[in-house]
Amino acid sequence: MKNFELFLTQSGIPIFYMKIGMGFLFSFLITYFSVPTIIKISRRKNLMDEPGVRSSHLRKIPNLGGIAIFYSIGICASIFAYELFDSYKFLFASLIILLYIGVMDDIVVMRAYKKLVAQIIVSALMVIGSDVRIRSLFGVFGVYEMEYFVSIIVTIITFIILINAFNLIDGIDGLAGGYSVICSALFGISYYRLGEYNYPLVVLSMIIIGAVLAFLYYNLSNYRTNKIFMGDTGSMLLGFLLAFTSICFIDIFIDKELPNIPRYHLQSAPVVAVAILILPIVDTLNVIIIRLANKKSPFDADKNHIHHKLLKLNLTHRRSSFYIIIYYLFIVSIAYYFRHVNVNLLLLIIVSLGFLGAYIPDIVYLLKNNKKTIN
Repeated sequence: MKNFELFLTQSGIPIFYMKIGMGFLFSFLITYFSVPTIIKISRRKNLMDEPGVRSSHLRKIPNLGGIAIFYSIGICASIFAYELFDSYKFLFASLIILLYIGVMDDIVVMRAYKKLVAQIIVSALMVIGSDVRIRSLFGVFGVYEMEYFVSIIVTIITFIILINAFNLIDGIDGLAGGYSVICSALFGISYYRLGEYNYPLVVLSMIIIGAVLAFLYYNLSNYRTNKIFMGDTGSMLLGFLLAFTSICFIDIFIDKELPNIPRYHLQSAPVVAVAILILPIVDTLNVIIIRLANKKSPFDADKNHIHHKLLKLNLTHRRSSFYIIIYYLFIVSIAYYFRHVNVNLLLLIIVSLGFLGAYIPDIVYLLKNNKKTIN
């Protein structure tokens, strides 16, 4: 890799910016040129997503777009952000396992417990093998530094929740992909501002953005022959990577007293990470609460997700995704603006705003119906 970096320095452009530019460009191009082949094979072999109870589409659509996203990220990250695979030895193995489980589920539909076992294995590899852990809650609920085994359990649960939460918001065109782009951009900007020690994570964020933007070109296409979904392969992969980047973000603000590593302090770091990932967190918690209140299994499919509520207002997929992303970006801006207030107060504000966003469509729907009744 040193020879590769020497080659890049001959251009006269700093290596970091070369990696960002080339990582973004190649990840975009690899996904862009891979998707048409995947669509062709999916149609020929009838590897399509059939409309069901939770579906918001009426026709069969290929659902293996996540393979192109993995292909792109796997190649570009190992070339342009190879330092991550040196630091986190089990990162690539975890991605491979998620690819296998995701493709199996997209093609033959795996049982939930089998997917859960795979997710636990992947999370354990990262948490125990690569030491990617939530070590402190910075005073959230009065908890500061956690004991090793408590930290392991909390982090594994966090990985599993976020992997599945991203799977659940992938219900309309552009939402999971668009939200992943925004989250990656926010984490990427944060890592950039936190210094060059975190540059490999900036490059990874740009690679994710490039791959997902190329996917969105097809996912948001008005032509049915070009349309594709990311499937469980894509949503689990993105959920896993964003869980990984968010935990790394929190870890930066823990003073580990290591040589040549800058020390930062932001007590609200866990709450800022929650704010960036607030949509999948709130949406998942909300549907589970509703299902339990209705005495149903938390795993039963329904149409109580935020995106389903917006579709109920006769909004298009694109407009629904746009409104959801804009609202939750507003929450991130609130978290950033008030990042120095009491950490528990900030968490209460962020979570309250998150759940408010989940019920704004219901309020609008009731107001519309009342207006029709009066008229």
